[in-house]
Amino acid sequence: MSTIFDSFERKHDFLICVDSDGCAMDTMDIKHFRCFGPCMIEVWGLHAHEQELLARWNEVNLYTMTRGINRFKGLAIALKEAEETYDDVQIDDLETFLRWTETTKELSNRAIEEVLAQKESKSLRMALEWSERVNVAIKNLPEEENLPFEGAKAGLAAAHAVADVAIVSSANAGAVREEWTRHNLIEHTDIMLAQDAGTKAYCIGQLLQKGYEKAHVLMIGDAPGDQKAAEDNGVLYYPILVKKEKSSWERFLSEGLEKFLSGTYSGKYQEERINEFQKNLSE
Repeated sequence: MSTIFDSFERKHDFLICVDSDGCAMDTMDIKHFRCFGPCMIEVWGLHAHEQELLARWNEVNLYTMTRGINRFKGLAIALKEAEETYDDVQIDDLETFLRWTETTKELSNRAIEEVLAQKESKSLRMALEWSERVNVAIKNLPEEENLPFEGAKAGLAAAHAVADVAIVSSANAGAVREEWTRHNLIEHTDIMLAQDAGTKAYCIGQLLQKGYEKAHVLMIGDAPGDQKAAEDNGVLYYPILVKKEKSSWERFLSEGLEKFLSGTYSGKYQEERINEFQKNLSE
């Protein structure tokens, strides 16, 4: 069976992979504030502890070293903590969902549907309902509030002039395609790899099979998971700092891209960027 990777052809010696939410697109905060957390409260009826649970949801998914975690992994943390923290919270069949998040090869709606087709599970059914509600809520967000970060389009255009560019995101494919198309970012990319294509590490690994040298591949991201996906494949990582996204893109355009192309990115320069990135998430 053919995959999205089969139709991708390498055109340059260099490859730049770019995350979407919170990296190129200023959509991460609003999606968690208005969609992910609130939908969890609704589906599991957790209104009695809404304020505390939403604050914890945002902490885990936005402002700590677990920033950018897959939606189902984030949900697993939230539901497990809720049950352990509050005596009046009991999540039916939670162990089935937790086990699925730890063992499945693909964390997506499609993967849950495949499991449910074989055996019913209340927790997986509710997780699927939650995820589908999240997708609808995201689709209904005001367009004027879903914008690229300032500097992202210029950075992508410069990158695409000298390298192949791949969107590598764990977000819903439909939402990523719509947002990048609406803001004319898609024209500066060669392939879109979202939640249904596999993990970020897997996607980078598949792209490497097209013949790129590892030193010629750079992952641009805003979360520790992006860094780990790069490190797992032995490729380079450039961070977009939370609340400093504009200056991060400006630095990429003014110095990061040139260092990547000239072979002087790894070593001291990359270490400085990663140290700055980790410090920023720990403050």
